[in-house]
Amino acid sequence: MALSTGTVRFAGADGASEHDAQAPLGRSHLLRAIDEVDYGMLIIDAQGTILHANHLARHELASGRMLISYGNSLLGSNVEFTAQMQVAMEAAFRGQRRLVLLQKGERELSLAFTPLSHPLEADLPTVLVMLSRQSACDNLAVRMFARTIGLSPSEEAVLLGLCRGLEIPEIAAEHGVAPSTIRSQIKTLREKAGSPSIRRLLQRVNSLPPVVPALRIVMPMPHNAADSIHP
Repeated sequence: MALSTGTVRFAGADGASEHDAQAPLGRSHLLRAIDEVDYGMLIIDAQGTILHANHLARHELASGRMLISYGNSLLGSNVEFTAQMQVAMEAAFRGQRRLVLLQKGERELSLAFTPLSHPLEADLPTVLVMLSRQSACDNLAVRMFARTIGLSPSEEAVLLGLCRGLEIPEIAAEHGVAPSTIRSQIKTLREKAGSPSIRRLLQRVNSLPPVVPALRIVMPMPHNAADSIHP
């Protein structure tokens, strides 16, 4: 499979010059792009067979906490989860979008089932299953943001604590310092970030692009072991 980037036009001063670029976008590029998305993504067919899973989806399947791959089919880790997913899957293959919320103890996972083809089209019916994004404090972009605005290691640790939803006394206890020290660090990191409040700071953090680490746990799946790209 090769996709073309199409025609790229570069207008000069007179607006007349242009350059046609037909650089092919190969399948490996698309797989690399999908692996860089900070959401688990799976593509399944009408039988629930996993046609592709990006690295975060493979990680979730390998953990077996909520989802499993059994005989290369996408299932829940228990009968109840599987039943919920089956209902959503059937709706998606009828062209409807569905959201499934799974919970086990304190662990939560949401799945969005999105049809990739119309029921009346002749191509292979497939559904995209998107898993909920990992927590903001696990987003590598948060650490990149901290370094970009010049936070000290202790200020970065405070920012990560705020992203985890901790209160100031909890962050202070975790780091063995007085709450007044944490308040001072929050004031400093707000000033460095140019945010007038903690709420605005966290809104900014939550809007950062999702970045995944370059080093990943390699967990090959039988359906796309040869397609997996691990930089």
